[in-house]
Amino acid sequence: MNWAGADHHRFKDHASEANAFVRRVIIAALFALILFSVLIARFYSLQILNHQTYVTRSDNNRIQVRPVPPNRGLIYDRHGKLLADNRPSFTLFLVREHVKDLDSTIKTLSALVAIEQSDIDNFYKLLKQRRRPFEAVPLRYRLNERDIAKIAVDKYALKGVKIAAELIRSYPEGDLFAHTVGYVNSINEREVKNFDEETYKRYRGTHSIGKIGLEKYYESTLLGDVGHEYIEINAHGTVQRIIEESTPIAGADLHLFIDIEIQRAAAKALEGHRGALVAIEVATGGILAMVSAPSYDPNLFVTGISHRNYGALNKSKDLPLLNRTIQGQYPPGSTIKPLHGLGGLQHKIITELTSVRDPGFYQLENDERKYRDWKPGGHGHRVNLHKAITQSCDIFFYDTAFRMGVDRMHAFGLNFGLGSKTRLDIPSERSGIWPSRQWKRQTRGQGWYPGNSLNMGIGQGDVLTTPLQLAVMASTIASKGKLLRPRLVKSIGGVDTPIELVSELDLPDKYWQLVHTAMRDVVHSAKGTAYYNFGRKLKNYTVAGKTGTAQVVSIAQDAKYDGSSLSERNRDHVLFIAFSSAEDPKIAIAVIVENGEKSGKTTMPVARAVFDAHHKQQAKIALQLKLMQQNVPPLKPSPSSQATSQATKEQTPL
Repeated sequence: MNWAGADHHRFKDHASEANAFVRRVIIAALFALILFSVLIARFYSLQILNHQTYVTRSDNNRIQVRPVPPNRGLIYDRHGKLLADNRPSFTLFLVREHVKDLDSTIKTLSALVAIEQSDIDNFYKLLKQRRRPFEAVPLRYRLNERDIAKIAVDKYALKGVKIAAELIRSYPEGDLFAHTVGYVNSINEREVKNFDEETYKRYRGTHSIGKIGLEKYYESTLLGDVGHEYIEINAHGTVQRIIEESTPIAGADLHLFIDIEIQRAAAKALEGHRGALVAIEVATGGILAMVSAPSYDPNLFVTGISHRNYGALNKSKDLPLLNRTIQGQYPPGSTIKPLHGLGGLQHKIITELTSVRDPGFYQLENDERKYRDWKPGGHGHRVNLHKAITQSCDIFFYDTAFRMGVDRMHAFGLNFGLGSKTRLDIPSERSGIWPSRQWKRQTRGQGWYPGNSLNMGIGQGDVLTTPLQLAVMASTIASKGKLLRPRLVKSIGGVDTPIELVSELDLPDKYWQLVHTAMRDVVHSAKGTAYYNFGRKLKNYTVAGKTGTAQVVSIAQDAKYDGSSLSERNRDHVLFIAFSSAEDPKIAIAVIVENGEKSGKTTMPVARAVFDAHHKQQAKIALQLKLMQQNVPPLKPSPSSQATSQATKEQTPL
């Protein structure tokens, strides 16, 4: 008998096993139900609750926003001549995400086309800046057809290399407006760090920014507003299609007061010299010409200047990068004398009848030092204000300055814009020095001495002015006391900029007439300091002016200046301020030629060239008005290039 089997059968509990099986099934089912519920909940979260979120994420992986840069605003002179343009150009780009070895790829490209080290340096700087994935970075600008063909031959081995058309800034007049219009150049890291989020968005797709001149001052106006394209891309970053696009808004155009013909005349006259000229329209404060010599070609900077070219400019002793019109600071010399004459009249220090004896020197009481006149032997026994301005008598103005004192001279000079920035609409202007007691105490730690006043009276000593300040002073004298803020831009996007009256000096008209007549005789009187080299040759218009000389090196008290014994760069600077016509001023100028020594051979030809060009332009305008009144079609201006072709927006790979 099989007792083991019997025992097994006897002790097996089928009901208990069934119950256990049921419990296990229920637990398994519950577990499966819970898992299924979790899946349903997750599915509900993905498809219902967070549907839009994941759709957006999916679209972001598939759809990108590509910026479309706007056309930069153009810059014209007052007659519509183009000074800053946008020219189509082919640019070589690299897409970092597609290039496995950047150094090797750049080396390969350098063997095909000329790539400067400065191009490579600039590329890596741009690469470090904030950008979107698959955003192309420029390596080399202005490719020609030969360059494009060479790269096309090897395109199979150049993954991530693209060539696209874009608009590049161009300056048709080259060095003629370098210091005024300025230039654009690549955005650097420091500038990017200063961008707020809104500014950063405006520069998406744009690689350049205004660096100096009008390009910098009006950067926001010229830039325009960026457009966008919503593009679909694949996993490799290749554009499949454009889904939607918004058109960029071009920057506003600038029309200047500058007259290109007057600018050319001034630049040609200054050729071979170091110096500056500023010409101002008396009625508006508009700048008609603004020349700093020597100059340079701003086109060199637009796409990145080579180290060699920049080194040559930066190390030049002639300082071509310096804008002498607003950054050069020079003693005004005798050009300041009409201002002191007006100040003496206002404060009743002198009258039109006041005269002084000029033996060729001036002495203060209890002082052995002799302050000498430029003319040995002096200008005679009776020198009045008219003669003192016409013949540039130092002794008269030593005496006037001593009696007026620094406090009144300083306060009066402020009415003509001295000692402060004129607020011209380009950056980096310097303020010059119009000294006062407080200024000398703060900067030199010294008190003011009577001898300081004498030097101030003839525009020497601590006095420093920019050519622009002298032109503003000349214009204020010409307009009989109206100090206007100088402006380069006449209109922005077709809207005129307003005339800004800074201050107006209220003096009796006879004072103005006295000074104007004396300044006219500087040029047109046989004894005037500008007569022989300038005035005697004038026939078609009149000019009122004042010559000046500024010492570069000091000479001993009893020594005589001898320019031939000095090196060229140690010779005197020469200056000239003037306005025309003398009776009805329309234009005022200031000219300085560094180390020019003799104004008849340096500043006078520049002034003559500018006034001739201005009066020629005035005659042309008068003729056009006459023809219009007679219902004759006006003379047509010569055509100017206004190439503003839209560059290809999509960076299409080769």
